[in-house]
Amino acid sequence: MQLRGKQKRFLRAQANHLQPLFAVGKNGLTPAWLAQLTGALEKRELIKVNLLQNTDLEVAAVRDYIEANSDIQVVQMIGRVLVLFRPASKEKDRDLSVRVAKI
Repeated sequence: MQLRGKQKRFLRAQANHLQPLFAVGKNGLTPAWLAQLTGALEKRELIKVNLLQNTDLEVAAVRDYIEANSDIQVVQMIGRVLVLFRPASKEKDRDLSVRVAKI
C-alpha cells in the first residue's frame, strides 16, 4: 500500500503525540533491530524512531535501510526522528490502517 499525501498528513497528525519507541545508537542498523521494529509495528502500526547523538548514521541512510529491507514506509523525517508506518497483518490489530484506507 503506497501512501498518498492526505494519508501521510493524517498519519503525521496521529504521530504528533507519540514518543520515540526505538533508537539508533552506536551499534547502527542490524537485521535483529529491524526485526524488533517490524514486531513493534505489527501491534501499533505507527511508531517513532530516534537517532541518538552517538550514531554515525544520517537520517537519510536509516530511511533508505528501512525501506530497502522491509515493507515499512517512512511517513515523516523531522530532525533526527523518523515516523514509520506498516499495516498490521492480523485483522484485530488493524485500527489505524483501516482509517488510512478510507482517506
